[in-house]
Amino acid sequence: MILDEDLRIPAAVHTLAAFRRWAQSDRFPEQGRIDYLEGDVDVDMSPEDLYTHGVVKAAVSVTLHAIVAEGDLGHIFIDRARVTSPDAELSVEPDVVVVLWGSLDTGRVLQVPGKTEGRFVELEGAPDLVVEIVSDGSVGKDTKRLPPLYALAGIPELWRIDARGAEVRLEILSLESSGTYNLQPANPEGWTLSPVLGLRFRLLREPARHSSWRYRLERSPLTPPPAV
Repeated sequence: MILDEDLRIPAAVHTLAAFRRWAQSDRFPEQGRIDYLEGDVDVDMSPEDLYTHGVVKAAVSVTLHAIVAEGDLGHIFIDRARVTSPDAELSVEPDVVVVLWGSLDTGRVLQVPGKTEGRFVELEGAPDLVVEIVSDGSVGKDTKRLPPLYALAGIPELWRIDARGAEVRLEILSLESSGTYNLQPANPEGWTLSPVLGLRFRLLREPARHSSWRYRLERSPLTPPPAV
């Protein structure tokens, strides 16, 4: 299948195994987001919106990286970190991925080696937390297609962020024993619990120079500070 001059999807890519071989080959595109969802190859070659996606991702990843690094909790990956789940027939590149040491220690998450010795190109299994930032071209995938597949993969926590509207929305979904996600409620001050990290979070936005936006992901202990 040829979508444009730079993107050719091999006809043989109709199974997860074939997709993984293609994704690790020199023929796999270096740009765009290409996911495998239960037999479908989902392609998004649209440019990243600077102020409803790019800087949002930067703000979220900065705070999450600080938490993970300060506590020596594990690793955080941003962009082009492929996560594959054979159980869910899924291979995706979330906006942000958090893997805690315990998941690597127990083998719940495996590091898949690449062609070069000592290098890794893929995570197989269930990372502890993934973040998806909604864009105009990913609404259906982020809100309908991915959540049940992430749940089937056993990923404990999914963050879904939508900064396209008048208000910024941060939704934290936790995996229940039933195998489905439960939306964590936000309190009146906008704080939402992350059971995986044991903290509450809220995402704030304010105008910046040159008609742009600035975002800040705030964290708080389980008992949030009083409203000012």
